[in-house]
Amino acid sequence: MFSNIPQYSLYAMLSIVGVLVLATSTRLLLKAKNSNKDYTELEQRIRSWWWMVGLLLLVLVTSKLAAIAFFGFLSFLALKEFLSLVPTRQTDRRVIFWAYLSIPIQYYFVSIGWYGMFIIFIPVYVFLFLPMRMLLIGETKGFIRSISVIHWAVMLTVFSLSHIAYLLVLPVLNKDAGGIGLVLFLLFITQFNDVCQYIWGKLIGKRKIIPKVSSNKTWEGFLGGFVTVLICSAVIGPYLTPLSQMEGLIGGGIIAVSGFIGDVVISSVKRDLQIKDTGGLIPGHGGILDRMDSLIYTAPLFFHYISYLYF
Repeated sequence: MFSNIPQYSLYAMLSIVGVLVLATSTRLLLKAKNSNKDYTELEQRIRSWWWMVGLLLLVLVTSKLAAIAFFGFLSFLALKEFLSLVPTRQTDRRVIFWAYLSIPIQYYFVSIGWYGMFIIFIPVYVFLFLPMRMLLIGETKGFIRSISVIHWAVMLTVFSLSHIAYLLVLPVLNKDAGGIGLVLFLLFITQFNDVCQYIWGKLIGKRKIIPKVSSNKTWEGFLGGFVTVLICSAVIGPYLTPLSQMEGLIGGGIIAVSGFIGDVVISSVKRDLQIKDTGGLIPGHGGILDRMDSLIYTAPLFFHYISYLYF
């Protein structure tokens, strides 16, 4: 199984597992030194990371189709979570069925590498079809709000996230990393950006960026994370992607900025709904949208950056 994994992608996977081992060891050491302190939340977060990373690496090493199906399932969970949070009309159930049906169709286009349909199916065909199906029901009260919610939900959770899967079917330009390398780079840098902005914010954060949306976001945290991600992207970009060091640096900048925007957009949704987390699916992290909020923005923008440079 592992013999089919490109060299640098395999190294990246082993490095990620190494980071988790280090995190687990650190947590055990902290608990041993401070037995009276409660580390339950940290333990839950690390355990959840083990499950998430384990599932991701398993499907990536199994096959391309398994990985595409896995990302399709994540889109299903994200769409289900979003629609369970945002109120819709009782009559919209028949319309929502078609929203869910867009998931296997969109990911089928990914699996066969049909870029033309992949890129327009949801923004054009689903966009036009859903309101037509809704008007056939005959209920006009709340029509605009309802179709807006469903459209936005499908764009965020299906269209945006499906760009992760399409990275796997792009022509391979870096044979030592393959399509897996692009996915690992995107996922790692996106999550690393979240961690770096959080740590820098905790260390030196003072000036809040948008306190009404997220009181934890500071300029110091954002800029500290931004610079850290630029350096990291420039270093590992040439190994996991076809990007040069300068191109990797720019790619890291795109991910850092768009990841921040994705985070605060979902934070705005939570503030509007007056909830702390989007769900409880992932212990210590919240819901699937809490974990994938940054990816909603980074995935399509990074994908189109790669496409612009090489395809």
